[in-house]
Amino acid sequence: MKIALAQLNYHIGNFAANQQKMIAAIEKAVLEKADLIVFAELAIGGYPAKDLLRNTIFIQECQRAVEEIAAHCTDIDCIIGVPLPNTQQEGKSLFNAAAYISKGEIVTSYYKSLLPDYDVFDEYRYFEPNKNLHCITVGEWKVALTICEDLWDDDQENSYVGDLIQELALEKPDLIINIAASPFSYLHFDNRVNVLRRSVLKANAPLVYVNQVGAHTDLIFDGRSLALDRSGNIVMELSKFEEDFRCVEFTGGDITATKAFPAGPSPKDTDIALIHQALTLGLKDYFAKSGFKKAVLGLSGGIDSAVVAALAIEALGAENVLAVLMPSVYSSDHSVQDALDLVQNTGCEHLVIPIHEAAIAFEQMLDIPFAGLAPDTTEENIQARIRGTLLMAVSNKLGPILLNTSNKSEAAVGYGTLYGDMAGALSVIGDVYKTQVFQLAEYINRDKEIIPINTIIKPPSAELRPDQKDSDSLPPYEILDAVLYQHIEMEKSGQEIIHYGFEEALVQRIVNLVNRAEFKRFQAPPTLRISPKAFGPGRSIPLVAKFPF
Repeated sequence: MKIALAQLNYHIGNFAANQQKMIAAIEKAVLEKADLIVFAELAIGGYPAKDLLRNTIFIQECQRAVEEIAAHCTDIDCIIGVPLPNTQQEGKSLFNAAAYISKGEIVTSYYKSLLPDYDVFDEYRYFEPNKNLHCITVGEWKVALTICEDLWDDDQENSYVGDLIQELALEKPDLIINIAASPFSYLHFDNRVNVLRRSVLKANAPLVYVNQVGAHTDLIFDGRSLALDRSGNIVMELSKFEEDFRCVEFTGGDITATKAFPAGPSPKDTDIALIHQALTLGLKDYFAKSGFKKAVLGLSGGIDSAVVAALAIEALGAENVLAVLMPSVYSSDHSVQDALDLVQNTGCEHLVIPIHEAAIAFEQMLDIPFAGLAPDTTEENIQARIRGTLLMAVSNKLGPILLNTSNKSEAAVGYGTLYGDMAGALSVIGDVYKTQVFQLAEYINRDKEIIPINTIIKPPSAELRPDQKDSDSLPPYEILDAVLYQHIEMEKSGQEIIHYGFEEALVQRIVNLVNRAEFKRFQAPPTLRISPKAFGPGRSIPLVAKFPF
């Protein structure tokens, strides 16, 4: 049996575009004489559709679309993800289903059993879990058809069936097929492969895994669909962060690639290279799927805005990126020049709007209420809010979408100004620690200088007061990021982090800063997720609480 793996970039709710892609893939598979084509989890309708799944018209369109897809499957079988109604009297109204189509009709469906409700996932809100496991017959073969989380056996406490693949293995399947919508994290792929490999070894059967690719605002899907032989070896891996289509041959005994597959890891598979590809795809899809074309951002001469500018230019084209320089009396000449050098290196559009007069005007308006009070962060925040106001004015008047340039380290400890430098429609590097931002800058410059070298090597500064440095307010980023990683990604308490050798007072200070800034992050723009634990829907913390240390 020749199996086609169709790794596509879906657009949630765009049924016409999604159908067109899927039908084109079916036609290609027929031309290549494939017997079966496999699409991703909830390919029809898109994933995650969230509360659109509660919309009657949306579900009707899903049903209509699957019938249309089935009509094109007269010469090939198909497995595709689709939300299907639960016709039972009890439970949620939908199943997260994998439909098996043959001869133009849905022959049978498998319903997802293990519905994730952690981190960014909330599937139990919409779907009823499957409690009846069974293999299906595809042609002459017995197939353990599963959906994404069903194979993740490291936490089965929410499963109604225990170790699902172990249960299915009792039926001695010839093949495992897993359709997925597994989001990207730069730490996730090896774990994903290990999970699939364990399933192969438990069932003593080869495996086909089809993931979706593309970005849906904060969530980015890396693709990297796989085929594993009976020994757990990868015999085929589809592209990262791109649509792809490839075939494998299943003989009943094992799976083989129909074309040569290069062995060994790619040199591009470093964490930073993957993060770079993910952020670029996230930007590209956010604009394309939202119908936007142009972006605007504040370009300070610092490394954060330089990295965001470079990513936006790569994703959207220099002609579609407007950089706005807004120097103050505290902006150094070299920072202004660094920003202009980046503009020169990339060819993007730019504006220069000094904020000194606006800052003086605010100070004069506040002379009376602030009489006798020494300058402090209030005046610094006013400058940041002037810049945010100017950027939003440019966005409103000229039409480009404002990109936020704050990094994860700043967002974690509240080193940012609400309605100022935290403004924006999309946070590009809000899930990237400052130390990773430096690595990203160096990676962006891997072939030629795009980000000026001086931007990379100079000490970070907000330049909101004379001779200001980030280190005046924060611990060194190498230490700060190490503590933040343990606290945020690893979800360790302050007491646990101290045991790693960090000073107790330092950890206490950092953890307190994180807790105090929760209200700021609640109002921050959506963030492109590249880590196991990004700020946003995947990290739900009370705004008002007595936080444990």
